[in-house]
Amino acid sequence: MEIADYIVADDRRLVELVLGGDDAAFEYLFDRYHEAIRRLFMQRMGGIDVDDLLQETFIKVYINLHRYRADYTFGQWVYTIARNTFVDFLRRRQDDLSIDERFAAPASNAPTPEESVINLQQRRQLENYLERLSPHYRRLIEMRFFEERSYEEIAAKLALPLGTVKTQIHRARGRLCRLIKQGEE
Repeated sequence: MEIADYIVADDRRLVELVLGGDDAAFEYLFDRYHEAIRRLFMQRMGGIDVDDLLQETFIKVYINLHRYRADYTFGQWVYTIARNTFVDFLRRRQDDLSIDERFAAPASNAPTPEESVINLQQRRQLENYLERLSPHYRRLIEMRFFEERSYEEIAAKLALPLGTVKTQIHRARGRLCRLIKQGEE
């Protein structure tokens, strides 16, 4: 088969070719999916053991290719094998941990006393700057950034057009930034 034929062949055709003994067809399947599966593992593991999991996944794909059914896309089938390989890896890793390591309390995300003091100081500074804004601008900043309301919610609550709300929040944020910058000088 010519290279161009492999490139334009759909996944089902490549699977048929591999099952018929054409190992080159598997290389094209691998090329189509290995980067997506690598990214999946990178997102979940941050780069540790990614190549090993990728290799294990595609070995399983090759060995079990005869089980592939066209009820699913080939990509879905490969993703399922990758997900299961990842779960198996986590189980093996868990089995390798001692009892103490398995049940150890996770590291706390609570701020240290120093971080708490710094956060409190920053909060007070920000409140000071907010007090220097006009009441309308202060309310817009509070609604948008502290209450995390959408522009649409703010517009409805204040009975203002959406464009006006966006413009006024932009101006309020600019004013707040200028106050902070002046305070740092």
